[in-house]
Amino acid sequence: MALTMNQNGPTSNSFISQRMRLHYVDWGDRDAPPLILQHGGRDHCRSWDWVAEELCRDWHVICPDLRGHGDSNWSPEGNYQMDALVYDFTQLIHTLGHDQVTIVAHSLGGNIATRFTGLYPEKVSKLVNLEGLGPSPKVRDENAAKGKAERMREWIAAKRKAAGRTPRRYDTLKDAYARMKEENSFLSEEQARHLTIHGASRNEDGTWSWKFDNYLNVWSPTDMSYEDQEKLWAAITCPVLLLYGADSWASNPEKDGRVKHFQDARVIEYENAGHWLHHDQFDRFIADVKAFLKP
Repeated sequence: MALTMNQNGPTSNSFISQRMRLHYVDWGDRDAPPLILQHGGRDHCRSWDWVAEELCRDWHVICPDLRGHGDSNWSPEGNYQMDALVYDFTQLIHTLGHDQVTIVAHSLGGNIATRFTGLYPEKVSKLVNLEGLGPSPKVRDENAAKGKAERMREWIAAKRKAAGRTPRRYDTLKDAYARMKEENSFLSEEQARHLTIHGASRNEDGTWSWKFDNYLNVWSPTDMSYEDQEKLWAAITCPVLLLYGADSWASNPEKDGRVKHFQDARVIEYENAGHWLHHDQFDRFIADVKAFLKP
């Protein structure tokens, strides 16, 4: 797929949440219905560019960078727990002043958006969630078997390890690009190049590093219980489209039973697609999303 920049975007903006300046880009007519595209962990808002260019013909598309990602501030205390991320997402919608939004969200972003939708069901008209329901029932059971004390010890050790980690440096942007291709073999050269250009920044010594904070992905052992998460899913009143890649590590909720907690949800599994199915099967993804979002 080729990307040709639309005259209506992307435009860079920011908002404030918990004293941090968080970044987003928006596309299209600001008088059009609002559509939020939320990226996942260790990603950035510009990973949605191909999707935004397609959808901004009918929507005002808003693509936020999560805290610690892209061009948003890093949390000074390394706080990337779910309650903070959900607060940021809620603050974005509050700042924009929309009574109701439509959401397409991936992975970690899908988890955030789904919790928001369960908390404020009247605020969301439709939700597309790409592999964003969190751990599978199998992983949940394994975590629960460890007990709270063991999970807390593991969390403390992981936080300490993150504190001692320095961002990986690449001599050239081409080296970073090679790493991007290695991480996701489904990406085309154009996709990998675009994601690398917008996902890396130059250091003072001329090397390149990814924009995301190393404190990411150290998840709190005291998050909302799985039972309470399921209650939030059950509280969602809008239609929900759950998309999964057949070659992904993520567990399909239609097969593991989690879809039963939703009032109105449909699951589609994509062949020849991994975790980033919106890149891996772009044409099919866009067709499915457009059909689902159609009034």
